[in-house]
Amino acid sequence: MSKRPIAMPKIGFIGLGLMGKPMSKNLIKAGYQVTVYNRSSHAAEELESLGARRARNPSEVAKYSDVIIVIVPDSSDVRDVTLGPFGIIQSARSGLVVIDMSTISANMEKEISLAFEQRGTSYLDAPVSGGTEGAANGTLVIMVGGKEETVNQCMPIFEALGKKTTYVGPIGSGQVVKACSQLIAALSFLGVAEALVLGESAGVDPATVRDAIKDGAARCWVLDMRANKVMKRQFDPGFKARHHLKDLGFVNEIAKSNGLKLKGAEWAFEMFNTLVQEKGRGDWDNSAVMTVIEDMNNTTIKTDLQVS
Repeated sequence: MSKRPIAMPKIGFIGLGLMGKPMSKNLIKAGYQVTVYNRSSHAAEELESLGARRARNPSEVAKYSDVIIVIVPDSSDVRDVTLGPFGIIQSARSGLVVIDMSTISANMEKEISLAFEQRGTSYLDAPVSGGTEGAANGTLVIMVGGKEETVNQCMPIFEALGKKTTYVGPIGSGQVVKACSQLIAALSFLGVAEALVLGESAGVDPATVRDAIKDGAARCWVLDMRANKVMKRQFDPGFKARHHLKDLGFVNEIAKSNGLKLKGAEWAFEMFNTLVQEKGRGDWDNSAVMTVIEDMNNTTIKTDLQVS
């Protein structure tokens, strides 16, 4: 028999970057009492002005929270804010729930979960998809690994942050599913780039190619939401390219550990590595990987037509 959902628990939120800040704002709008921590003070001060409590470190966040959400860049960052000398675990207790919504290694999630389990603290890995638009609009897609009972308990919180939450299996499964998502997204960027370059080289404007095919069998999020921005040369980050490169590293890690040969995954990693390491565009939006295809073909996906 599953537990009843927590009635308006006190929420801790660690990591107020491109994703975390709008997500924490949505929790405040939903009526939750929120305690925040961020390494840089500006974002924390902004949330404090909206009614959040500001903590000095992750351990202090735990003192004021029933459920803590973490969303930081990489595995080492998650480990630091959870298990470090000023981490959540220093104030962890039975009944506390920690939800990692970062995208990191599934193996790291298992390690952290075990440490919290020994304190009687529940742990979920719940990476998200939807970019900054989804974070701001509360329309994220959330994939959750851990104990299903804990997922059900926290469902009202997930509903305040996203449009769809799926329980995908034991701890670490959320990160595996997110890796699948990031692989598809990466290959979609590259496929769309090659298609638009192909059309343009044969004399068809890229905007015309996109508009003609976007509602047919080739329909995808990249054609709907990013191809037009590439044609406008708008690369302000909804999700930074260097973070997508990191995620593709996890894809290849999972593939290698399972003895798989995934040539598309290897190629996607190569293209993102070129973008980030060789081209120096790691802080651009991940759609900028399409510029690598442009550079390889000495062309630019651009249009003189109106695009939206």
